[in-house]
Amino acid sequence: MSRGVPIHSWSGSYYINSEKRWENGSLSLTRTMVHFISNQSKESLASFRLSRIMEIKMESSSFIFSTLTVLEEGNVKHWFGSLKPNRVVVYNVLEHFWRERLLSPTSEARGAEGQPSKGRELINLVAESQRRLEDTGMVLSHQGEQFDNVMQGLEKIDSDLGVADKLLLELESPSWWPFGKLPWKTLQDAKAEDASRAAAAAASATGKGSGRNKVIASIPAVVNKGGNSDLKPGCLLVLVSSLEVRDTNCQLLHRFERNEVDEIRVHSPYEITVRQRFIGKPDICYRFLSAKMPEAMSVLAMQYKKKVELTREYCAFKATPVSSPCDTEGPNWNEGLLLKCQETELPLEVPAGALSQLQVHALHPSVSQSEAQELKQMLMQLKNLALEAETELERQDDVLDDLTSSTDRATMHIEKHTCRMKRLL
Repeated sequence: MSRGVPIHSWSGSYYINSEKRWENGSLSLTRTMVHFISNQSKESLASFRLSRIMEIKMESSSFIFSTLTVLEEGNVKHWFGSLKPNRVVVYNVLEHFWRERLLSPTSEARGAEGQPSKGRELINLVAESQRRLEDTGMVLSHQGEQFDNVMQGLEKIDSDLGVADKLLLELESPSWWPFGKLPWKTLQDAKAEDASRAAAAAASATGKGSGRNKVIASIPAVVNKGGNSDLKPGCLLVLVSSLEVRDTNCQLLHRFERNEVDEIRVHSPYEITVRQRFIGKPDICYRFLSAKMPEAMSVLAMQYKKKVELTREYCAFKATPVSSPCDTEGPNWNEGLLLKCQETELPLEVPAGALSQLQVHALHPSVSQSEAQELKQMLMQLKNLALEAETELERQDDVLDDLTSSTDRATMHIEKHTCRMKRLL
């Protein structure tokens, strides 16, 4: 994945301090960098890494001109104005990616191309566990289908017993009664049937919902509803049976049930759109922009396989080659290597025997960052499979309870009908 492709860009102006003037251009954000390109000269007027940002603020220039300022290491301050749609949206997006970068400061320190044996062994173990869990899920699904078939058979038996009951009532009615059913018998049977149905419904209601509302992943994101450009901070909750949109105070904004999601459009590895279509009224659509979206995509791809759609922007994002072998954003390979070594706090040239054990471990980690990310996504998939298996087991427990009650009820009706038939004979 390239880090040079913009995740988001906005039109605006940049203040050139040396010339004391504003220059129109485009402010763009990549995974690790912030750039401002002039519209007139097509040159980069500002370019700095997210890891070097010290502060992001909304200020005013000359007391009336609303601007967004970014303070870089070395006390270098960048002024951005006339941002469209507005500076609050730009601030929310920049602040989100900068905060996530602070929470994972080693995200750019990639390992070598060779896969360490320990990391590969862990990946193989998790992959084997995932295959076993998928096989278990298939067996559980087949077992659930068998339970459903048994339930259908019992419902057919119950229906036949109802027909037999009606025939027995007609045979038991006296010859002088013209309607075929005694009124007090009908009322008693109706009350008993209603009571049994209410008890079964209450038992099934208590068993439902315990596993369906478990959270698989919670992704902090910048959210907007519909087609507007008002991006606000919030979060996306991926549950076993639904998707929830919440604000910064964890208040529920909207809930997409799993069968209500009609489309998930992937614009980039960090931006998706979830849509629910309606006939005769506007669709419900939410757009999410998050630095941790790749973690949720592995789960969404499993839950909503046929509803995930990759856009042209995403294909172009994935097809763009990386800027250097170390996947850094420096202008050339040497600068990228220098930045990498600076982030690991190790010099480029180290005398023999001068490295401590901790520094050697930092240079040659047992599990690289890419392997750790892959392991994290696989563990998220394992969690999703485990929660779905738990939900299926709870559903089968409810079916078994229904099977037990239906079998007891059918046995009781058969014995009752047998006694009535013996009396008639």
